[in-house]
Amino acid sequence: MRIAMVLALLSTSLLLSLPSTPASAEPEPPRIIPQPVSQHFPGGPGVSLGEDSVIVVRRPQAAAVRDVAGLLAGVLRPSTGFALPVRHHPYGAAGWIELDARGPAELGQEGYRLRTEGGKRVLLQAHTAEGLFRGVQTLRQLLPAKVEAATRQDGPWTIPAADITDRPRFGYRGFMLDVGRRFVPPADVKRFIDQAARYKMNVFHWHLTEDQGWRIPIEGMPELTTVGGSTQSGWRPGTGGPWFYTPQEYRDIVAYAAQRYVTVVPEIDGPGHTAAALASVPGLNCNDTARPPYYGFDVRVSILCLTDERHRANVRDFVGKVFKETAALNPGPYLHIGGDEVPSVTREQYAGYIKDAADAAVANGKRVIGWHQIADGPLPPGSLLQYWGDASDRPTIGTANESANVRQIRAGLAQDAQVLVSPADRAYLDMKYDAQTPYGLQWAGLVSVQKAYSWDPVTALARPDGSQGLVTEEQVAGVEAALWTDRAYRGSSRLPTSLDQFPAPAVYMDYMSFPRLPALAEIAWSPAAAKDWEGFRARLGAHGPRWEAQGIGFFRSAEIDWR
Repeated sequence: MRIAMVLALLSTSLLLSLPSTPASAEPEPPRIIPQPVSQHFPGGPGVSLGEDSVIVVRRPQAAAVRDVAGLLAGVLRPSTGFALPVRHHPYGAAGWIELDARGPAELGQEGYRLRTEGGKRVLLQAHTAEGLFRGVQTLRQLLPAKVEAATRQDGPWTIPAADITDRPRFGYRGFMLDVGRRFVPPADVKRFIDQAARYKMNVFHWHLTEDQGWRIPIEGMPELTTVGGSTQSGWRPGTGGPWFYTPQEYRDIVAYAAQRYVTVVPEIDGPGHTAAALASVPGLNCNDTARPPYYGFDVRVSILCLTDERHRANVRDFVGKVFKETAALNPGPYLHIGGDEVPSVTREQYAGYIKDAADAAVANGKRVIGWHQIADGPLPPGSLLQYWGDASDRPTIGTANESANVRQIRAGLAQDAQVLVSPADRAYLDMKYDAQTPYGLQWAGLVSVQKAYSWDPVTALARPDGSQGLVTEEQVAGVEAALWTDRAYRGSSRLPTSLDQFPAPAVYMDYMSFPRLPALAEIAWSPAAAKDWEGFRARLGAHGPRWEAQGIGFFRSAEIDWR
């Protein structure tokens, strides 16, 4: 008995002295952005891709579905080294990805369902090829981050067991790029489109004309690009350029976006922000003399001549020709007419311009978008007002002293307009993250990653206490992030003294867009109830390696635990 007790004590003592073996930890679920409507990761075997894996497109399928399959294969082939042919049958492959556009109509235009089956098949279903494309962006995030690399990487390439059903909250999920103040080469424009499309954004707002530059070719008006395109902010004539897109480059970018289910919205700003046009077309000036090209950094420095009927006719003719050419280059349904920051113009003159511009857009088959000030003019039903105000508007809602921005939104809604929400203190990507940010401005405040994420498109136009709101969910068309380039240089708290302060456009674009662009993408796509800062920041941290693999020079915000 005593011997047994001693042996038992020795055994217990030995066990206590041994190092503990941790229980096998469950793998972390994939960190998906934007957050899907429904996701379940049951554990168990996933689907491993290998040398014999294929991408299956079942018959009958449209050519558009094969195109989506081709885009997916183009992402996976460089990093995995696998051939991944697109076929109509798996032909005995050990693991395959299957794209099926015969999903239920309830998924809508952009919804999808993604699930793994039997450790062999990843089935991605949608009701449209566009829905499949959105689902492919989620599928990419189920694979290791290095799948995004442009060179061959070591595996394994396993997609975890998953069941995801998803669809967007808003149909318009935009991203704007200002190429008027700083020209962005075609390859970098395409790169920006790719970056946004990875996070399911679907509208590219191309800010093409500004005081500092005119970038879109207009047949019969070569001076708009040869003269109007000779400057950028800080870059006077003769320091390079002219900076503009040729007709072929422009069409190529529009087609590139369409392949990624991104609609291009061209903006021809007016009646302000028009110095480049005034430098190119003498008759747009009240003295009928072209002004010198402008390369400074100020706003409210120009306006088309609207003071007499002869010049108003000149402007009307100019707008008609430009909109006709622009509409021909852009098959999408929208044309952005600008309308903000107009100096020294009467209400009648402004309203007359907005009517002429809107009429010209509608005459060319386009739906009107403009900055929310366009509600001071007559609008066709179904127009979109792009709201760029900030939190200072909210306390005035419902008071006797509503801000001009609030009154203009009310006026637009009364004309059957919808609202595109782009609050400057949340969605303007050119605002500094913090006081040390080398680029950008801070007139709308510092916009940290948390601030860019922690807001809602409906309550952004409601009183802070929630007692009154300007818009319903149905009146919000969507959300847009805006990247302006008027301070796209190092040391932007002061005016530049050297062109050496200007980095390559892609450097500025990467740094100011990431990590805030994915934050805004989630606001536009995911259900409002799913929004959670702590959960988002954890997911966002896991995307750092993806951006590194893609060559994105992002801002490593201290708010995020980068993995």
